[in-house]
Amino acid sequence: MSQEFAHIPVLLQECLEGLAVRPGGVYLDGTAGGAGHAREIASRLAGGRLVALDQDPDAVAAAQQRLAGLPATVVRENFRYADRVLQTLGIAGLDGVLLDLGVSSHQLDDGARGFSYREDAPLDMRMSQSGPTAAQLVNTESREELSRILREYGEEPYAWQIAGKIVRARQIQPIERTGQLAQIIASSLPPAQRRKEKNPARRAFQALRIAVNGELDALDEGLDVLFNALNPGGRMCVITFHSLEDRLVKQRFRAWTTGCTCPPELPVCVCGKTPRAKLICKKPIEPGEAERAENRRARSAKLRILEKIQGG
Repeated sequence: MSQEFAHIPVLLQECLEGLAVRPGGVYLDGTAGGAGHAREIASRLAGGRLVALDQDPDAVAAAQQRLAGLPATVVRENFRYADRVLQTLGIAGLDGVLLDLGVSSHQLDDGARGFSYREDAPLDMRMSQSGPTAAQLVNTESREELSRILREYGEEPYAWQIAGKIVRARQIQPIERTGQLAQIIASSLPPAQRRKEKNPARRAFQALRIAVNGELDALDEGLDVLFNALNPGGRMCVITFHSLEDRLVKQRFRAWTTGCTCPPELPVCVCGKTPRAKLICKKPIEPGEAERAENRRARSAKLRILEKIQGG
């Protein structure tokens, strides 16, 4: 590991209560990170089992160390492929699933990983440490595609202007460092907006990170894979940190918990659809004041919980 894999588990007690961990149950942490949540789940098991997944080799190394001696199996894999892992391990169903989405504290704090606009480092942003980097993306994609990424994944109002500046800058020299990119982004904003924005590169860096790692596609696929793996009565807990993730999770949870979708004018149901799950909390759970004060990265966290029902 390039440095100690730091991880403060967000909404820890809320997740443990939401999962309703049983000593003999089988659980999956799809985003193990530094194993903060995973260790607490595994320590409550007696006869049960935890599968901890992560695509980051640093996270896998940290999780293996911190889960040593506990009933846990650590696998390097993206949670969108959890079904393959479960099949290989001979696990037929899960009693609980946890996803703690987004970038980890370690990935942000380790400047060499290229996630942060606060440090000058190689423009990387790959969670798995494999595949195309953010530098390759910004140096090869068209202005139209860069603008789409910034607008859709970062909700960046100056997406077109920033994309244009990136294309012009790379014609002079390749954009290879986070500092270069942060300066280009800041210079694309009107002076009044730059003064108002505390971190003018924040939205664009988020967008590029999501694009490099295919995060929303992985979440879209992974939710279905993990829900299908749940046993009846199994719980799913998902922590999100920005509106795009939360919107996707909210919509998927709504689809699973909705019954008949026939038009109200029909006298009887013809669709035959019944709910596959029930919400454990109607509104997302957010960190309390104490946790927000202690861990600033918890401030935007939202936890949604559902339970798969019989026949779901």
